Amino acid sequence: MEIFWRKGLEATSLSDLTAAMGINPPSLYAAFGDKERLFLEAVVHYEDTRFALCPYVEEPTARAAVERLLRHVADEMATPEHPGCLMVMTMAISGCSQELKDALAQVRAEVRDRFQARIERGLREGDVPAGTDAAALTDFYGAVISGMALLARSGANRKSLRATAGQALRVFPELPERPVRGRHRRKPQPA
Repeated sequence: MEIFWRKGLEATSLSDLTAAMGINPPSLYAAFGDKERLFLEAVVHYEDTRFALCPYVEEPTARAAVERLLRHVADEMATPEHPGCLMVMTMAISGCSQELKDALAQVRAEVRDRFQARIERGLREGDVPAGTDAAALTDFYGAVISGMALLARSGANRKSLRATAGQALRVFPELPERPVRGRHRRKPQPA
């Protein structure tokens, strides 16, 4: 996973992988079949471990969940040893089998579906305004995370990525103001 994350699928050689794993090529083929299958295993491991570190779905509101995920992503992507996001890198892979492309698309769809389910839960629980397009909001934040990954690969630091996350949070739909004793509550003005 570490080698693929740093170098990508195409640039990672068999010798890179066998050296990192401390095995010989026949052992790699016996265990994984080929480099593409090993890459898919690495992507699944990445998703299972890196995103498991951020249980954003447990937050009490959908907005809090999005905020927690964006802050986690900003912090994770800004590390010099792991700039960017392996999942985002899979979108730009070329020169691989259709089978791998389909499998990677399935992993990305599962990640997207979990995120959308959290927003839909917010709609049901009333912390996301009725009528919010959960799919469009999911895609918007997916695009933000992808952009943050590219910024991180280009050298953006944690402060910059957190600022991007903060701007993206401003887009999250707000609940309409509720009347208080016959009047509308005023929104506090920023200082």
